[in-house]
Amino acid sequence: MRKAVIRFIDFFYPPFSRWFTVHTFRYIVSGGTTAASGIVVYYIVYNFILKQRHVLLPFPPGMITAPVAALIIESFITFLIGFILNKYLVFTQSELKGRIQFFRYGTVVATNILLNFAMLKVMVETFHFYPTIAKIITTIILAVFSYFTQKHFSFKVKK
Repeated sequence: MRKAVIRFIDFFYPPFSRWFTVHTFRYIVSGGTTAASGIVVYYIVYNFILKQRHVLLPFPPGMITAPVAALIIESFITFLIGFILNKYLVFTQSELKGRIQFFRYGTVVATNILLNFAMLKVMVETFHFYPTIAKIITTIILAVFSYFTQKHFSFKVKK
């Protein structure tokens, strides 16, 4: 299955070979798939599951806004999608043990979640962006950050 998916991705690589290595192209495809999944999941959760209503909690802080609650739910789903795609399609040369990769990936994702939370909160509550648009902008900014941290930290290849 892995080889079939890699062949499928690589089939679309030739037009982009001037600008990217095949490794970077696979990362872009995997990251794009994860990001697109995140945006779709966020939209569904925010609009259809939460119905744009805040979530009341029986413990402090007592309430989570709908955009933040959607982000929390979306983050769990995209964490698994992203790790699987990165481990098995992109960073196959990394000799780090899977649990170390998972921990490091989790560290980077946790950092992204905090940044995502802060950026989403500012864009929605301060600048009054529509939550899905704010999510798209945040995703693009954090994708660049994530590329470098995953490449040089989570799935580092010994030289």
